[in-house]
Amino acid sequence: MQAVATKYTYKILKEDQHELIDQAAAVLGHTFVGVDVAGKWIQEPMIGYLKLTYEDWYQFCKDYIESVVTQGFCAVALNDEQKVVGALVGDSNRFEIYGEPIFEGSFKDMNVVLEVLEDIDMRFLTDYKARFGKELEDGEVLHLFLLGVMAEHHRHGIVEELSNLLMASAREAAVRMMLAEVTNPKSMKLLERYQGMTKYVTQQGEYIVHKYATNDRLNMIPADVADGTYIITCDL
Repeated sequence: MQAVATKYTYKILKEDQHELIDQAAAVLGHTFVGVDVAGKWIQEPMIGYLKLTYEDWYQFCKDYIESVVTQGFCAVALNDEQKVVGALVGDSNRFEIYGEPIFEGSFKDMNVVLEVLEDIDMRFLTDYKARFGKELEDGEVLHLFLLGVMAEHHRHGIVEELSNLLMASAREAAVRMMLAEVTNPKSMKLLERYQGMTKYVTQQGEYIVHKYATNDRLNMIPADVADGTYIITCDL
């Protein structure tokens, strides 16, 4: 009988670790587009229902990691064969709002996802300015952007360890807050449970959420799968 790997090692990626970056992008590509792991279907609702391809999403993830890896907020979990089985990557840049479609060709439906993220990010930026009396600047918020785990065992523990690693890095960098745009209840429960992140409440006492039912490109997503994308945060 094959031994079951139950322990993993964790690393912050460096820019010269090209093979690990490639593997991290592959894990994120599969888990967002849709993959069966130990009989359990894993998929990000927007990416899956818009039918974005693995090839396009993998390249997007790889480009993103390569663009932010030097900040020290890209973490991976490695199995006993030193293969990436989980990745949590983010950055501390101020949110960039394009306000117009930027993706073309086979990846053009990524603009739908971009509109959702920009909708809630703009509302967060507005509330942040009102709350703190200043615009958000680089280095103030750790933005957890991509999370994917393909390990067959102890997936929840991997999420906990990855987020702990990035939280420690963020505190060392004197980041004020950790933030994620959560697109499904499974990810939300994990980050709530292991990092104490909660739905962000504006000064008007409202959650920042983009409801899929109100979006004519995303209203096919069943409410019992996910009802929208929320901003969740925790102070550091």
